[in-house]
Amino acid sequence: MKAVKSLRYVVLAVLSAIWLAPVYLLIVNAIRPVEEYDGTENWTPPHGFGLFANIAQAWERADLGPSIGSTVLYSVLGPLIAVVLGAMAGFAITVLRLRHGFAWFIVVFGGTVLPMQMLLVPLFLGYAGGGIYDSQLGLVLIYTTISVPLAALMMRNFFSGISYSLFEAAIMDGASIPRVFGQIYLPMARPALIAVFILQFTFTWNDLLLGLSLSRSDNVRPVMTSLSSLQSAYAGATVPVVLAGALIVSLPTVLVFLLTQRFFTRGLTLSQI
Repeated sequence: MKAVKSLRYVVLAVLSAIWLAPVYLLIVNAIRPVEEYDGTENWTPPHGFGLFANIAQAWERADLGPSIGSTVLYSVLGPLIAVVLGAMAGFAITVLRLRHGFAWFIVVFGGTVLPMQMLLVPLFLGYAGGGIYDSQLGLVLIYTTISVPLAALMMRNFFSGISYSLFEAAIMDGASIPRVFGQIYLPMARPALIAVFILQFTFTWNDLLLGLSLSRSDNVRPVMTSLSSLQSAYAGATVPVVLAGALIVSLPTVLVFLLTQRFFTRGLTLSQI
């Protein structure tokens, strides 16, 4: 038993080292001064400390300030609306026993089957024709839309685990359906709602594809789109500057997960995902 346990720890240590190797490369080269980087000693710790200077260059060259503000709007508002809509869909399908409920669920969730790359051209044409291309409203709409299916799936799974007699008892006591949903089912589903919000917040914050396709202005495009401009032929940013920018814009998602990991784990467990 001791040998098996020791082997288990060794395997976990090796897998952890493999998983953390890119993170090590990111941090080591992000703090490396620009003048010290030559591309030949990526794995060795730097002699100097240039993280703050690299961050300042990345911030100035990519103009990250406006894009971070816009990304906060997209990452909070889009998933927030989506979890409410997903909860309403799950409640209607599972608790209200909507007619042809499973078919409606397939319609809502079926959009995730198609790769996002296939939808870019229709999205671009629709946004350009509708006058919402390169607008914050347009990005909030698309981030909300792509977040609804996962929210509906998790809420459907969560509400299906609650006894239907709870709904019947509330109705018999005179509670209206909006009151049952808002005062009974939503508070019970809080861990699952938080889990969905964290997942979609992370996805939205890290999105590059939709930001590149549907925005171009500095005050509209998401932060990852702005950060990608550092790697263009015209930006002239070195690798430490690019990595320092990536490090600073990745911190919000890490902090959100660390602060809410208890709710996140509980929400995934209760939702049977």
